[in-house]
Amino acid sequence: MKDVGLVGLGLVGQALAQRLLAAGFRVQGFDLREEARKALATVGGQAATVAEIAARCECVVLAVFDTRDVMGVVGSLREPTPRKTRTIVDCSTGDPEALRELAAQLRDEGIAFIEGPLSGSSQQIAAGEATQLLGGEAEDIARNSEVLDAIAHKRVHVGPAGMAAKAKLATNLVLGLNRAVLAEGMAFAESLGIAPETFLALVLATPARSAAAEVKGPLMASGNFEPQSRIRQHLKDVGLMLEAARAAGQPLPLSEAHAQLMRAAIAAGDGDLDNAAIIRQWRRGRTPTN
Repeated sequence: MKDVGLVGLGLVGQALAQRLLAAGFRVQGFDLREEARKALATVGGQAATVAEIAARCECVVLAVFDTRDVMGVVGSLREPTPRKTRTIVDCSTGDPEALRELAAQLRDEGIAFIEGPLSGSSQQIAAGEATQLLGGEAEDIARNSEVLDAIAHKRVHVGPAGMAAKAKLATNLVLGLNRAVLAEGMAFAESLGIAPETFLALVLATPARSAAAEVKGPLMASGNFEPQSRIRQHLKDVGLMLEAARAAGQPLPLSEAHAQLMRAAIAAGDGDLDNAAIIRQWRRGRTPTN
């Protein structure tokens, strides 16, 4: 058995811990929240500080909120002497240019940096059904194949560091809009007197069918919004999309509207609910008719 570090024990981090433990790794994990550290211990992992992880683990997996958090954790991983960590796998969705620059800095220090954002909910990650997008050097990816195999069965190497974040943002754009338009359609159907369950059955039986309808449609219809992914997390991703699009001169009017919709949902208190809860915002916007 090998020790693998895991920093960030939220929805994705806990799913990754399950995958790594099931593959026979000893997981040394850290999160700022005590309840998250206790949850890791409950499933067989060991709580540790970031310094202890750096001293014990050759490979450290990050599942933190954003690139600022990545920078903070990486700074802490660099500090211990002696340091065992030689590879960092970043499973967050972050700023492509900042991650490219970070990878170059770490390479000069003898640390390999692999981007590994995952496409899929925390439930899909835990079940091994997510797709991992990889950015980094091919030899680094090959050297850490055991850890990456444990995380996801399906992997796509899209290029050097920075490219996986770009690919994740582009695919998340499509996924997020699929969810939003499904919710809009369901709210529209409700306003016409069509029950959510009936509407979902219609969607699944027609060319309107999508993975969003299959996965999130039942949650929207039932009102079960226990988070597998969160609205506020996706708004962070859409913000990165809009920044990258502005730098590239590419208009994204649908994503601008989507960001506005999610801001309103968060203001209404839905930020920590599952992304399927975006349907609640469409319902709030409904005006009474005579």
